[in-house]
Amino acid sequence: MNWGKSIILAFVAFGSFIGFLVYRMASTKVDLVRKDYYQTEMAYQQQIDRIQNNKSVHNPFKVNYQPSEKEIQFSIPKGLTKGQIQFFRPSDAQLDFNVAVEPNHTEQIVSTRKLKTGHWRIKITWTDGQQEYYTEEEVRL
Repeated sequence: MNWGKSIILAFVAFGSFIGFLVYRMASTKVDLVRKDYYQTEMAYQQQIDRIQNNKSVHNPFKVNYQPSEKEIQFSIPKGLTKGQIQFFRPSDAQLDFNVAVEPNHTEQIVSTRKLKTGHWRIKITWTDGQQEYYTEEEVRL
C-alpha cells in the first residue's frame, strides 16, 4: 500500500463518517417546548404575575411524590374554584397530558404506574375566582 492509496482511503473514510453524522442529525427527532412559543412569550407577564401570586398565598399547592406507592399526591388549597395539572415531558411532547383539579377536595392523587420513567415537569395553574396562580415542580420517576 502506498501513500496515494492511504490518502484516498483516509478521505473516503472521513467522507463516510461525515455522511453518517449528517444522516443521524437529520433523522433525530427534535421537539419544540411549545408549538406556539412566540405567542406564549408575548403573554409571559401574565405568567410572572401568576407565579408572584402563588408565592404570596398562605396555602399553596403542594406536590408530594411517593415512589414506593407510585403516585403523586397534590394538596389542594382552600378557595380553589378551578385548576389544571399538566404533566409535561420535556423530551417527548407525545407523553404530555392534563388532569383537571377537583375543587371540592383537599387532596388529589395521580397514579404514576403508566408514566414513562424519567424527567417530568408538573405545571399547576389554578384560580380562586379573583386571582390566578401558577406553580411548577420537577419530578424524576
